[in-house]
Amino acid sequence: MKKYINGILSFLDHYKYLIVIVIGVAIISFVDENSFMRIFQYKMEISDLKSEIKKYNDINENDIRQLRELKRNPKAIQKIARERYFMKADDEDIFVLSDDINPNMPQK
Repeated sequence: MKKYINGILSFLDHYKYLIVIVIGVAIISFVDENSFMRIFQYKMEISDLKSEIKKYNDINENDIRQLRELKRNPKAIQKIARERYFMKADDEDIFVLSDDINPNMPQK
């Protein structure tokens, strides 16, 4: 039994710097705040946020384009009023033929 303990202590004494380096790298790689796993999670979160930013920028550009069209063309206001809110002129009738639910209309 003493022989085994002496053998282990001799091994640890001989490779002490290598053991400390391996343990240090393992702690930094997996346990630390800046571990590889955490870096990977941050990169995934950044890519998700970039795609969300792109989506909202596209929506914003579309809304700005539509707002410009509304400012320039008064017939665009009539078109939106007719399509979304089913408004009509005094001398016309409206027939709604679609059963689809419009996402812009409030649901009852």
